[in-house]
Amino acid sequence: MRLALVDAKLPEPELNLVVRNHLGQAVLWPDGAYREHKISLQYDGRHHGGLEQHLRDIERQEKSLAHGWLEVRISKRDLEGDRPAVVHKVRRALLNRGWAPR
Repeated sequence: MRLALVDAKLPEPELNLVVRNHLGQAVLWPDGAYREHKISLQYDGRHHGGLEQHLRDIERQEKSLAHGWLEVRISKRDLEGDRPAVVHKVRRALLNRGWAPR
């Protein structure tokens, strides 16, 4: 995911970011993030297909929104091909959050 974004001339997402609430408590652990634009990237692998994980993913997305973060969910299909859909998804999110290409 990260390499596809960088190859497409998008900013490199930050890895291992911990999003904290106003009390300093950890609330989100995105797979990738754009801190300045409050965009979290979440890769939904095979284990996200189960009901319990699906419900946790919905809760996480709601928590992201409650803290002002936009969550972009990425699947295996979004990484396939010469022009992976992840590039379009992330570019759109960045532009919507005020990013301007250089």
